[in-house]
Amino acid sequence: MKIAVIADPHFHDIDNRQSVGRGDRVALRTLADTNASTRVFNESFHATHALLDDIVRRGISLVIIAGDLTDDGQQSTMAAATALLAEYSRRFGLRFVATPGNHDLYAIHGRHQSKRFLNPDGSHMLVTSDPLAEQGGSVERIVSDDMYCGGYGAAIPALGDLGFFRRDGDLHWECPFGTDDRLEARTFEIVSGDGQTMRRMIDASFLVEPVEGLWLLSIDANVFEPKNGDLDPTLEKSYHDSTDAGWNAMPRNKGFVLDWMKDVAARAEALGKRLVAFSHYPVIDPLNGTWADEARLLNDTSFLRRTPRAEVSKAAAATGINVHFSGHLHINDTAVFRDGDDWLVNIAVPSMVGFPPAYKVVEISGERLEVETVVVSDVPSYDTAFALYRVEAEQEGTSAAVTEATGHADFLCRHLAEMVRHRYLPKEWPQDLAALVPQLCLGDLEMLAGTVAPLTPKDLPSVVASVSRTGPTKLQDLPFFEMIVDWYRLRKGRELALDFIEPARIAVYRHLAARFAAGAWPAGSLQDRLASFMRMLSDWLASAPSRDFSVDLATGEVMPRDHLGRTVRRQTGSA
Repeated sequence: MKIAVIADPHFHDIDNRQSVGRGDRVALRTLADTNASTRVFNESFHATHALLDDIVRRGISLVIIAGDLTDDGQQSTMAAATALLAEYSRRFGLRFVATPGNHDLYAIHGRHQSKRFLNPDGSHMLVTSDPLAEQGGSVERIVSDDMYCGGYGAAIPALGDLGFFRRDGDLHWECPFGTDDRLEARTFEIVSGDGQTMRRMIDASFLVEPVEGLWLLSIDANVFEPKNGDLDPTLEKSYHDSTDAGWNAMPRNKGFVLDWMKDVAARAEALGKRLVAFSHYPVIDPLNGTWADEARLLNDTSFLRRTPRAEVSKAAAATGINVHFSGHLHINDTAVFRDGDDWLVNIAVPSMVGFPPAYKVVEISGERLEVETVVVSDVPSYDTAFALYRVEAEQEGTSAAVTEATGHADFLCRHLAEMVRHRYLPKEWPQDLAALVPQLCLGDLEMLAGTVAPLTPKDLPSVVASVSRTGPTKLQDLPFFEMIVDWYRLRKGRELALDFIEPARIAVYRHLAARFAAGAWPAGSLQDRLASFMRMLSDWLASAPSRDFSVDLATGEVMPRDHLGRTVRRQTGSA
């Protein structure tokens, strides 16, 4: 049996079931919000359909969803997303098993959501569940309860058919609290950091055996810890958002889940069950050990805040689950953690709304877990919003360059470049380095790698002006910005990124990385910081197999599929 593992569909219903009050029944989010986000919005509608169609074409009937099924948990979006899955279950016999993501629900009572939707003339309206939300200027505002994101009590029943409750035909079902699937039987106490505030929270983890011999372990790694102080439990600000916490907050707040995982793993081995575990968040460092260089180069980034600590990975490895699938970060990655005889492999699953658009196909064959990564490049109607994007860009005097895309994957590749321009450089990069980026090309980096004296960013303009660029580097006039975009492509896509970066560029990047690796500069100098940038790129190029690979279920060894006598397929489509 093959299993499809998908992550972060972030389904947004552009057919306007969100009660935005528009007669044309189209609900398109703004290009400005899309360019500034880590994901695209409108394109999720057709991308989710294309993803499910590809799974159906492959004859796969069991689908794991590693969280964030919905855009932001809005009630109407939740209804539309679950209705879509129900349709595919009814028409094609698909069985979906999910875990909740941080965008699907919020704490006990939920939270308000406010979104900007495009008007035909390129302006926008604000649609919100919050009657106190400020729209600014003369922007039209529509208040709708359908925009509200529910808490556990509302969201889990809405997702109920995805394994959260026992179904007829299941051979086994349980949760950390026993075999009672009622939500009121699945609660625990969660306490604020100062120990003074306690809330009763639901944990939505479960174990299900949908077919003989296969155990699917859905781990709810959302942690909504109350903030210090006796705050109103109905307010969003009363809790620490689970977005950055992830597994780092699990041992202190949900130790009972880790104990249960260990018991499940032991029983699975004793009973001869094949165990597949998944949660929304990665349980091993997704930066493959490059966190120190990222901290040195960029200081505090979202990736660093979301990186599981070594002691957390150690605790997870000690449970014996061995293989874990995750989403959340919208990356393609394979990470391995070892501690004595304990080992754990975390397989990060990409999203269809971020680069690269792909999912995983998993097959347990004897003592091996075979993983194939399927890139879905072709999405019918991927450009549905493009015409309105151009109208918006013309009105706002901004760029609509992403609308020049020739397909869905190309659109996401271009969107990543806009993210670098509008989000990563201004928000994550130190100002002095970000200011240098438009001034440099690869030839300048070649020159810097050969400069003995340590430099600071303010030294660079005079040095570049006085030194004639020499060296073997090809593509010398390629802007440094282009290399940074490729750096992010490798950061997010690992092996899959190689389908989107010219081999000549990769060769130049390797050359520059080797040049910087050969130097020795004082800590904090410009060359030292660029050396960190280059080391990370090199590490990602040398990371564990992440496209088509095999995991030895006895040893945890990860091997490329061609080591098993199979041909590595370099897919660029969904066939």
